[in-house]
Amino acid sequence: MKVAVFALDSVPPEMLFEKLLDKLPNTKRMYQRGMHGVLRTCHPPITVPAWMVMMTGKNPGKLGIYGFRHRKPSSYTEGYIVNSSHVKERTVWEILAEKGKRSIVIGIPPSYPVKHKENVTMVSCFLTPSQERDFTNPSELKQEILKITGGRYLFDVTFRVEDRERIKRELFEMTEKRFDIAEYLIKNNPWDLFILHEIGFDRLHHAFWKFFDPRHPKHIKGNEYERIDEEYYSMVDERIGRLMGMFPDDCITFFLSDHGSAPMMGAFCVNEWLESVGYLKFKQKPTNKVEIEKAEVDWSKTKAWGWGGYYARIFFNVAGREPNGIVPQEELEYEKKRLTQLIREIKDEDGRPMDNRVFEPESLYGIAMGDKPDLMVYFDNLRWRSAGTVGHNSIYLHENDTGPDDSVHSMNGIFLMYNPQKSYTERLVQVRAEDIAPTILSLFGLEGELKSIDGAVIREVKE
Repeated sequence: MKVAVFALDSVPPEMLFEKLLDKLPNTKRMYQRGMHGVLRTCHPPITVPAWMVMMTGKNPGKLGIYGFRHRKPSSYTEGYIVNSSHVKERTVWEILAEKGKRSIVIGIPPSYPVKHKENVTMVSCFLTPSQERDFTNPSELKQEILKITGGRYLFDVTFRVEDRERIKRELFEMTEKRFDIAEYLIKNNPWDLFILHEIGFDRLHHAFWKFFDPRHPKHIKGNEYERIDEEYYSMVDERIGRLMGMFPDDCITFFLSDHGSAPMMGAFCVNEWLESVGYLKFKQKPTNKVEIEKAEVDWSKTKAWGWGGYYARIFFNVAGREPNGIVPQEELEYEKKRLTQLIREIKDEDGRPMDNRVFEPESLYGIAMGDKPDLMVYFDNLRWRSAGTVGHNSIYLHENDTGPDDSVHSMNGIFLMYNPQKSYTERLVQVRAEDIAPTILSLFGLEGELKSIDGAVIREVKE
């Protein structure tokens, strides 16, 4: 028995199972015979923590991973990008490797720097700085990859730019080459578990959502990219069909996504707002857009500041924790509650209440390891992203502050399981991201290998 996972980053159920399903013959065949449903992702619905939750069965608090970027402890200006070295929990392929099972893992984030392990054939993820680095396990596989891809392997595309034609060209090239590599590795490597992650869906959504979704506030009917979602999903569907034709008859296949996507309604300037309610003070307020880390913040009078992204991270300037902290430790909980109430009272630019959600990591996860924010905020339940820059002279933006971006993340991803030896006839399930690792391990008879996990085996898969 083998298990294959197509890790389709950012695909929402409304796109794959509804709008485009009739255009995707291979997906539709598995949808009709397999088991499908909604995968409820983790908080926050961000790529790096979400895939590691699925691959370890542990929540972001236990992983200590809350996004791509974390703040360095006690620093107002320095952060770091999460990479594979920050993942301390065992992944499904690492557990299988210890039992002598072999895996092919392509692109799952974060997998750079590559961990050189026996029984794991790996090509690292979109966070890899360049193809000049050591990005494969074994290392010598790199030259084979470059030969297959004509000397140019794309880990990612630059997508927050106006040149949509270049994004489209590189997006299709990147994904086609990823599947070329997958076919090569399937042909030439023994395996028990196969995982292929494709970041292209996420880039398609962020760069082109306003072009194909009439619900987007900036949609223009009849534009030249109106069918790009169908074109891209169809290309991937055809390549998935080719790959599945190479799988044995006893291969159980999963389609998963780490979060959903939705049209972006706007960007809320979290630091401009914090200044307006007295929590943030400037020595000299910027009159042009600048990152908060480069602004002249008066830290001796600032109680809190925030970071931008699909969700806002808010940090308090705590005495004894930050270099110029002014919030006494014993008043931190009071300040959290006060600011939470103020955030919940925020209205949009038309005066309508926003559905703002505020979370404390400790309350959300029980255990919150690592460099966590003090508060996590979803503006209008993620329909608005957070703009961390300042100097806008407004708290509402109609564009992303770090470059063109049409979509936001949502909590519902996809779950589809196909077993060629069974027919499930439209069985619907709702699963959690934490359930994926124990379910995969259970198919190999190894569910007991995960300790203190937050998920459970998906019962319907085992039946």
